[in-house]
Amino acid sequence: MSTPSVFADDLVPGLSTVQMIEVDRAMIQDFQIELIQMMENAGRNLADLARGRFLDGDPRGKRVTVLAGSGGNGGGALVAARRLDNWGAAVGVALAQPATAMTAVPGHQLDILERMGVPIVAAESIASLAAADVVLDGLIGYSLKGPPKGAAAELIEWANRQNAPVLSLDVPSGVDAATGICFDPVIWAAATMTLALPKLGLLGPGVESRVGELYLADISVPPGLYQRPPLNIRVGPLFAHTDIIRLR
Repeated sequence: MSTPSVFADDLVPGLSTVQMIEVDRAMIQDFQIELIQMMENAGRNLADLARGRFLDGDPRGKRVTVLAGSGGNGGGALVAARRLDNWGAAVGVALAQPATAMTAVPGHQLDILERMGVPIVAAESIASLAAADVVLDGLIGYSLKGPPKGAAAELIEWANRQNAPVLSLDVPSGVDAATGICFDPVIWAAATMTLALPKLGLLGPGVESRVGELYLADISVPPGLYQRPPLNIRVGPLFAHTDIIRLR
């Protein structure tokens, strides 16, 4: 897979967690771009990056394990699971919470996978899934507050024991997106595909070993949204040539 590279410090500003919350709010409330649309864009790009970077451009017969939390990151990972299954991969999903604990839009994505017959297991049953060629990490996003616990922590530790590379969505689970602090446990990602604009915690020193290769994906945020108060950030058409660009 060939993706254009840019230098984040020169061309792509980073966002704080407060700013990212404002982007999400403005997308939904001001621009009427719904969460399900953003989630579909995120998941499609995650599947595309997994296919090109880790599955030799052809997912057919390749084994993919998707780790999904209850929120938006989990929903994006579930979209990627659907896409990769459609493309011929052998996909299995492990949930960090009961299906009934999923929030509404990620729960909708889970329901689709259930109807498709994609294997879905609880964290404690992840050993029942086949060994993976790539693991997709959609456990915890920028809402992380303190060290991961419970089933999410167990799945992070499981992922780190695998021989397969881990591709994280938005931020490796266990990394504080605002500060770059790496809690215990934390995903050691081979690559991270962050969304809209990179989170500041991904750009600081010392976190590179957890983040791995850093990519940025389009979820269809209008550049004009960033320029409005309270953000006041000037961003050009970053994705004019491709939906995914490599930052590092």
